[in-house]
Amino acid sequence: MSQTMKANVFLGKNRIEIQNKIIPKPTYNQALVRVTLTTICGTDLHILKGEYPVQPGLTIGHEPVGVIEELGPGLVGYTRGERVLIGAITPCGQCEFCLSGKMSQCGGRLGGWKFGNSIDGCQAEYVLVPNAQANLAKIPDALSDEDVVLLADIASTGISASETANVQLGDIVAVFAQGPIGLCATAGARLKGASTIIGVESDPIRSEVAKKMGADYVIDPSKTDVVKEIMNITGGRGVDVAIEALGLQQTFENALRSVKPGGKLSSLGVYSGKLEIPLDAFGAGLADIQILTTLCPGGKERMRRLMELVAFRRLDLKPLLTHDFTLDEIGKAYDLFGNRKDGVLKVAIRPNPKG
Repeated sequence: MSQTMKANVFLGKNRIEIQNKIIPKPTYNQALVRVTLTTICGTDLHILKGEYPVQPGLTIGHEPVGVIEELGPGLVGYTRGERVLIGAITPCGQCEFCLSGKMSQCGGRLGGWKFGNSIDGCQAEYVLVPNAQANLAKIPDALSDEDVVLLADIASTGISASETANVQLGDIVAVFAQGPIGLCATAGARLKGASTIIGVESDPIRSEVAKKMGADYVIDPSKTDVVKEIMNITGGRGVDVAIEALGLQQTFENALRSVKPGGKLSSLGVYSGKLEIPLDAFGAGLADIQILTTLCPGGKERMRRLMELVAFRRLDLKPLLTHDFTLDEIGKAYDLFGNRKDGVLKVAIRPNPKG
């Protein structure tokens, strides 16, 4: 095996480059995984734009599927050559936050998100997995890489919006923005038993996909007053749960204004700059409205459960993979994905296209 690998490295604002890096050697409770499929996340775009700070020189990306290349000491139950899905969040499973059920916050605020944030990520030929005993999820033979790659982050994140808000059978849910995360949030609301799902999206292609993922209505914010239309649909009541999946002041406000008194706003968006809460929409703090936030749940048990949903045909995310690139073409992939060209939803990146 070569001693170096190709990796997509963040150099600074609006600057990424494929570079050669030394292939890392796994130590205790670490595993080296040969990446067979990954993708680009909206968070990667925030990093590239300088809206979320990471250190220059870091390999970015946090949605890996691959094959175990080498196991460090201390790991049991795994063998070289096994296919694995690794969540974007890689908790230790031992700290206060993990043992309190907040694995995404492992070790402290946002601490569970390590790939492409605090350690080298997976837009590379190989990735070193920390806390591997807690994070290597074996992929059933019946499932392809394409079946499971989006479970690593966007599906886990999107579905978590309804879980965090504890959506009840028969709830009315509005999902603001039907990008990849929002589409998974729509699917998650359906899985949790929402009776009516209202999508908010101006892109006609994404609007059609939203209906396939479970939306009963899709409102175009460029053509109508979203809050007024939601109130019309709900008979003036408002929604039980509004999910914000974009990270903009306007969508946050519209989501808040759409929630019934005593309802919940479940926020998934990554916000940059200042976020303000309008007092009237918040009932001056007296409307019994809850604002909830979630960082993508991770760990191997989360990945196993999501793969079960795919295996038993409760969830199909393959239609969201609309474009295919090699790692060498990742600059083109970022341009396409970042500028929403050619009806893109998610891009498949293949660091080892020959296997």
